[in-house]
Amino acid sequence: MSFAVRFVDLFAGIGGIRLGFEQAFPDGETVFVSEQDMKAQETYRANFSTSDFIAGDITKVDAGDVPDFDVCLAGFPCQAFSIAGKRQGLNDSYKGQSRGTLFAEVIRICEAKKPKVIFCENVKGLVSHDRGNTLRVIVGAFEEIGYKVHYEVLNSCDFGVPQNRERVFLVCFRQDVDDSGFVFPNGAETDRVIRDVLDDDPVDAKYYLSDVYLETLREHRRKQEAKGNGFGYVVRDLDGVAGALVCGGMGRERNLIVDSRPHSLVPTTRIKGVVNREDIRKMTPREWARLQGFPEGFVLPVSDTQLYKQLGNSVTVPVVAAVAESIRDVLVG
Repeated sequence: MSFAVRFVDLFAGIGGIRLGFEQAFPDGETVFVSEQDMKAQETYRANFSTSDFIAGDITKVDAGDVPDFDVCLAGFPCQAFSIAGKRQGLNDSYKGQSRGTLFAEVIRICEAKKPKVIFCENVKGLVSHDRGNTLRVIVGAFEEIGYKVHYEVLNSCDFGVPQNRERVFLVCFRQDVDDSGFVFPNGAETDRVIRDVLDDDPVDAKYYLSDVYLETLREHRRKQEAKGNGFGYVVRDLDGVAGALVCGGMGRERNLIVDSRPHSLVPTTRIKGVVNREDIRKMTPREWARLQGFPEGFVLPVSDTQLYKQLGNSVTVPVVAAVAESIRDVLVG
């Protein structure tokens, strides 16, 4: 049974959450989009026909200017709570904006518009941050404006993609919505491995590390191991699963692979040294998109640097779709 709902997509990134909800609600309509990063806007526009207007800074948007909607999609910034970051939580700021408190913009918009459902996704670290106090503040804020809150940590590798990525999902139902039948999806075991998401053809030499850079990574890992730390590059087993994709060099360096298919040893970018002879390379942005469950037709229009950032900051689409189906079951009744 189809159910025509109206969505708003806040902190939209490249539209991963929207993709998941469109799979569960094929007749749904996205009536408002907000994303501040201009390069993310470029990728979003390349993939969604209804995204001519994308609001930038959500803090400058009057709630009265947002059309009425049924479901709020909000992947509010996760860096404040990420294990990979400094975990400053609600005190975190970046370029003058308080990333840790941007969830308050979700509260502001939803208190004014009163949608039936609020959907949020964030890093697992949100659950334990400040001994759970941060999550309690967030849950309490949603409850204060009239919502019942469910949350659960789900792992992407349980939903058909070979990536070990744990994220917390919050689903908030308005008080008058009967949510007694809501349950988070369990997922299922998958036999998909990294090998299944690799490009069919040999990749460009630019994805293979230089011998100088590879030795730098090894030296860094030796120093970290000497200090008792676990940080360092990781070469993944092609018959295993990837680690969590994150933006920045660390996400790429912890998901290196050995690809021994014939490839050029002539650098296509300026590097120190030569292309390594051990066939160690980083995964391509398209391979990252597959690890996040994006469809093959999803357009990747910007530079590799931007794509690694965008995909690392995005969501695993099949996980979102599974949660969205559970929400649909409640709304359709």
